[in-house]
Amino acid sequence: MSTAQPKSSLAALTLAAIGIVYGDIGTSPLYAMKEAFAEEHGLALNPANILGIVSLIVWGLIVVVSLKYVTLVLRANNRGEGGIMALTALVLSSVSRHSRAHYPLMLLGLFGATLFYGDSVITPAISVLSAIEGLEVAAPALHPYVVPVTVAVLVALYMLQARGTAGIGKFFGPVMVVWFASLAVMGVINIVEEPGVLAALNPLHALRFLEQNRLVAFIALGAVVLAFTGSEALYADMGHFGRTPIRMAWFFVAFPALALNYLGQGALLLHNPGAVGNPFFQQLGAWSVYPLVILSTMAAVIASQATISGTFSMTKQAIALGFLPRMRIEHTSESEFGQIYIPTVNWLQLAVVLAAVIGFGSSTHLAAAYGIANTGTMLVTTVLTFFVIRYRWNYPLALCVFATGFFFTIDAALFSANVLKILHGGWFPLLLGVVLFSIMLTWKRGRTLVFDNLQKHTIPLEDFLQSLFVAPPARVPGTAIYLRGETDGVPHAMLHNLAHNKVLHERVVFLTVHIHEVPWVPVAERVRIHPLGHNCFQLNVHYGFKDEANLPLALEAAAEQGMSFESLETSWFIARQNVIHGPQRGMAPWREHLFVAMQRNARGAADYYQVPSNRVIELGTQITI
Repeated sequence: MSTAQPKSSLAALTLAAIGIVYGDIGTSPLYAMKEAFAEEHGLALNPANILGIVSLIVWGLIVVVSLKYVTLVLRANNRGEGGIMALTALVLSSVSRHSRAHYPLMLLGLFGATLFYGDSVITPAISVLSAIEGLEVAAPALHPYVVPVTVAVLVALYMLQARGTAGIGKFFGPVMVVWFASLAVMGVINIVEEPGVLAALNPLHALRFLEQNRLVAFIALGAVVLAFTGSEALYADMGHFGRTPIRMAWFFVAFPALALNYLGQGALLLHNPGAVGNPFFQQLGAWSVYPLVILSTMAAVIASQATISGTFSMTKQAIALGFLPRMRIEHTSESEFGQIYIPTVNWLQLAVVLAAVIGFGSSTHLAAAYGIANTGTMLVTTVLTFFVIRYRWNYPLALCVFATGFFFTIDAALFSANVLKILHGGWFPLLLGVVLFSIMLTWKRGRTLVFDNLQKHTIPLEDFLQSLFVAPPARVPGTAIYLRGETDGVPHAMLHNLAHNKVLHERVVFLTVHIHEVPWVPVAERVRIHPLGHNCFQLNVHYGFKDEANLPLALEAAAEQGMSFESLETSWFIARQNVIHGPQRGMAPWREHLFVAMQRNARGAADYYQVPSNRVIELGTQITI
């Protein structure tokens, strides 16, 4: 029995990883080969080019996904967590805060994260649109209905987000197993009909293709990279499943199925060049189109769900790390931690996704926008990984340069090929990234200005308490909890309370929340209490950027250290900051206006930290920036 349980758990995690992690890259066969031979690329459809493209895709899956992500990058975990935001936090903790590289690395990681947002917008659009486009193969007269049906599917998907994925999530793995099995079977059938395609397993065909076609081959790389989209999901979902299930799901299920299907599509084109318009849906003949549309739509919805959930998770991390204002976060499952729903992000993302679907109108036009977001994030991941293996793992410089330099060369070539598509749709994720980058930097800078302003008027807490108790005010029953920043002095809420009410509670607790650049803080290390005298205490609560911030639960943990709280006798005093423009500008006027707008619409601290609203007393304080 003791040995059976780990096997069962590993199998369950591997099945779940197949459903969640590989939905994005698993739906790439819908459009990758079709786009490689799109007319605008000018690539001739002949046996040499077909073998070259298939060889590039298969060896790209081996080098970019298997070697870079599955073998190397999955090792760069931040206490078990992965993803561009966790990697950035890991890098920043590996170099000194006073290092000249610290700020540029933060900017680089932040821009990589915003490109991931662009990727997460295009994935639902192109995946669902590509699946619905199969209807055109069966009945060209249905072309006018492709976009409306796609819009209806996406709207339904986003409307379901508030209910969570706990109910349908258990079906993701089995559905994707059927999907990958179908990819493999279709591939084998076509390979048997045209076994000559197996020559593409020789990497010389890829190298010969690049050498003979030069500029055309370079342009075609922009389409080849579509076969690797979703590779960042391997890393981003590591915290949910662990490295071993993700690796097993890739090497035993996803990679074999994808390789076989791309070989199969190549075999189909060798045998029937007329299928180049949409080779995926013509692999088995006309009878299979409608079943494939249904199955591919289900797979596309699962791929979309994974990126939507990833967006929620990354937004929560960005809030915790101080790059975005507090937002309303709902937990959609009582049993599964990490399943969250952020209404603001959900509806904003839906609006942008629908704009992409309606504006671009086809998967071919969206493909140009897709590659640059994905390759940009891949390039940033490679650069950040260098700093991890050099300064975190202390590997020799030559080894670090060789390992990451090899992948950097490949990523740079793929990114450069997609730069050529900026005017043809690549501008879309870049524009989205720039907007989000500006928002995040403005919020970070604005919070710094607010902090600097507060520091100018800070009254040291210890000195204040010492002078306060020379002639202490009247003390009233109960406990007062004052939220206090990490380096703040006396909380403004306390000064207002003393000025207006001229009383002090019999027990005073100054509570400070510390967010660390690690995903999790163990429960045993979360709460620390420091006596300040006169029945006053400093209570420090420590969270990682993926921890759920719940201060009432933190008070329960404080009881284990001898400090218990009675809810009905405890009052929370919180200062709500009202930021206004000042004569001295710390930012450009438009950024100040943007920051003030975000500040006013940010979720209140009491609500965000799940403090009971009937026990909160908010006192306003005005801050000039």
